[in-house]
Amino acid sequence: MKLNYRIGQGFDVHAFGENRKLILGGIEIPYDRGLVGHSDADVLTHALCDALLGAAGLNDIGFHYPDTDPQYKNADSTLFLSLTVGQLKRMGWAVGNVDITVIAQEPKIAPHIARIKSNLARILFVSENEVSVKATTTEWLGYVGRKEGIAAQAITMIARIHPYDG
Repeated sequence: MKLNYRIGQGFDVHAFGENRKLILGGIEIPYDRGLVGHSDADVLTHALCDALLGAAGLNDIGFHYPDTDPQYKNADSTLFLSLTVGQLKRMGWAVGNVDITVIAQEPKIAPHIARIKSNLARILFVSENEVSVKATTTEWLGYVGRKEGIAAQAITMIARIHPYDG
């Protein structure tokens, strides 16, 4: 019997840096520092891309959108997410649901979750109740607890658009 769904998980971490905007889920979060990376360093979106790509068996975000490619310098990471969703659709997959946890000592993420969910749902072509975004701290432990950066993990389920097409 061929299953018509797959599950994927992703994880990402970026360090804080000066003179950068903090972007999570494609939304700018007011904070005195942003995350450092080749693109906009949207750790939430990167983890989600990895989860989706993993579910489809398509390597990882660095394989598809490498930080050695100048076209991705300072890129909006929701572009990566849109391209990934398009690639999955061409393969006959649709996003079922996503569950994301942002791991940050600061800033507080809760006030921004509704906007993040709305933005992600639009890009993923799902309803907002199929997007879960949560936040937690590390209780002052490790690099996150020392406020050196932010991590995110994501899990997703994708399903065949046409279940009898293999």
